[in-house]
Amino acid sequence: MRTATITRKTAETDITVTLNLDGTGVYDNQTGVGFFDHMLDQLSRHALIDMNVRAKGDLHIDDHHTVEDVGIALGQALTQAMGDKKGIVRYGSCHLAMDDAQVRCALDLSARPYLICNLDLPFGKIGSFDTELVREFFQAFSTHGGITLHIDKLHGFNAHHITEAAFKAVARSLRDALETDPRKADAIPSTKGAL
Repeated sequence: MRTATITRKTAETDITVTLNLDGTGVYDNQTGVGFFDHMLDQLSRHALIDMNVRAKGDLHIDDHHTVEDVGIALGQALTQAMGDKKGIVRYGSCHLAMDDAQVRCALDLSARPYLICNLDLPFGKIGSFDTELVREFFQAFSTHGGITLHIDKLHGFNAHHITEAAFKAVARSLRDALETDPRKADAIPSTKGAL
């Protein structure tokens, strides 16, 4: 089983993340940030990754440290759970539509983190959630997960729909990239022989 548990404790946050990459999308995410929990639920459900996140952060200041540090811990857990990456497809992509929004994601589990995030969210808030934290999460997740991650909004005017479409597109891309390649189940998917 490709599983991992990461605990990250700082002066700002106390986070524990448990992942099972071969799950069915069962989730229990509690960060104290309601909209963010909803997005983590989408990530779990549509990637078919079982995910349990417990986060206590300095929410009396704002949500920034909690969201960013969860991204760090999730990326670290993903890296640990993938191990040597033997047999994975490695690449994934998705065009995802949600009402007015269409978001495209392409990713490579390359161990070379790089983020392109062109979501151009039209409002600064979704409820009480700062929309600038969407990019902060994906930056932390891609950096600590070793993911080359490209996310682009093609259409959309509703910030909730755009953000949710982005999380779902990343999830579906991850699901494809993490699958075992039946033609190369015992090989590292790189001419270098390592990722």
